[in-house]
Amino acid sequence: MNTPTSHTACPDCHGLGKQNRGLSKRAKQRYQKALEVYQRFPDNPKPVKPKAHLQVCPSCSGSGLLPAPQPPKPDTTRFPHLAIIGGGIGGTALAVACLHRGIPFTLYERDTDFAARAQGYGLTLQQAHTAVKGFGIDRLEQGIVSTRHIAHTPDGTVLGEWGMRKWDTQTNATPKRTNIHIARQNLRLALLNQLSGTDAIRWGHQLNGFKQTETGIELQFDIQGNTSTAQADLLVGADGIRSSVRALLFEQEPYPLRYLDCIVILGICALSPLKNTAHELLDQKTVFQTANGNERMYMMPYDPEHIMWQFSYPLAEAEAKSLSAQGAEALKKEVQKRTDWHAPIPQIINATPAALISGYPVYDRALLTPQAFTSCGPVSLLGDAAHPMSPFKGQGANQALLDALALARRITKMCKPDTSWKQTNLRKKILTPFETEMLDRSATKVKASARAARVLHSDQVLQERDGPRGGGKQ
Repeated sequence: MNTPTSHTACPDCHGLGKQNRGLSKRAKQRYQKALEVYQRFPDNPKPVKPKAHLQVCPSCSGSGLLPAPQPPKPDTTRFPHLAIIGGGIGGTALAVACLHRGIPFTLYERDTDFAARAQGYGLTLQQAHTAVKGFGIDRLEQGIVSTRHIAHTPDGTVLGEWGMRKWDTQTNATPKRTNIHIARQNLRLALLNQLSGTDAIRWGHQLNGFKQTETGIELQFDIQGNTSTAQADLLVGADGIRSSVRALLFEQEPYPLRYLDCIVILGICALSPLKNTAHELLDQKTVFQTANGNERMYMMPYDPEHIMWQFSYPLAEAEAKSLSAQGAEALKKEVQKRTDWHAPIPQIINATPAALISGYPVYDRALLTPQAFTSCGPVSLLGDAAHPMSPFKGQGANQALLDALALARRITKMCKPDTSWKQTNLRKKILTPFETEMLDRSATKVKASARAARVLHSDQVLQERDGPRGGGKQ
């Protein structure tokens, strides 16, 4: 992976990635005239002061960061100390964003180490060039840029094709906006590499409870059967769809898990056993999917030596739970039974080791509202803990990264230099605006992902069209 490089917040944009251009002379004049009219006729609506335009910071090219010999020292006077629960993508990303800005933090993860358990499969970073650079990662060495997307019927008939090779055959230049496919653990390791040398990660810590005190937040952990406590000023739950923080935060869960009426079965297959299966779909630059209006197979590059597949179909919740509980061999047999389809699908499934297959029922939750956090004090959520969604639009990791960057930047913006954070109302000035933006931004992704769970397993997916599937009608 990438060689760790230290970074610090760009002083010109204060780590925000954008600079305030101010109001144009014309905008100021319009507002001033409207204000004068309002003062003469106060029964009219009061004019809203226009917002200044923001431009990408030229010093850091919008990342908010500059290389540095070492990260800044945590500033415990200016910033609150964050307790981050969950060492997945969102939690680790928040820790990295805090590190670069001198925000003190401790990252707590229930696993005993990085490789303690499987951490998911492949991710598609759809905002990779902006979000990842904001965490000090200039290049994902194991990332693969796809240049071709194809949709088929089970007999191999092409329903549509799109991507760089379809639309732009005259140049080999890579556009600024590309989809980067990467193994979840590889992205997570790239983030953890940014934290090397810090003493702020606590492995093997399972959160059991927390309570607000006069001096902040007291957290209770189980550490291999032993109980331990810790202190923090601000608590962030980044611990996934079954978040412990969320369960403890809301005495009565406002939006319980919502089953999306389908099961997903995932597998990772090495390319080496397929060397005798020469096929253009295995060039590691192609993403393809095959569907029949009920079942759907999606395949994408996982890393330079592997391909990842995702098979899904409608199934009653009880049956989905039962099949998942039967284990990898049963899941593999079920996929083999249902995919006597065009090459190289059967060959890939047959060559996939059962140890690299898993399956689960698909859930999300109804959308939280900012009002749900009103009485939560200095406690918040991000990523799947706040807005879980189906995997069918590939947005979970993207939104978690954006959440983490947004929160760190908000803390930096509202906690001014040479002042104490204790003068800042964390809930009013930081958390409520952050949650409002996060929930508004992710709402369309949650809805689209739930809609895709229906469309991709219906006849709508069989439309002939050179473009992505999964949109459909609401």
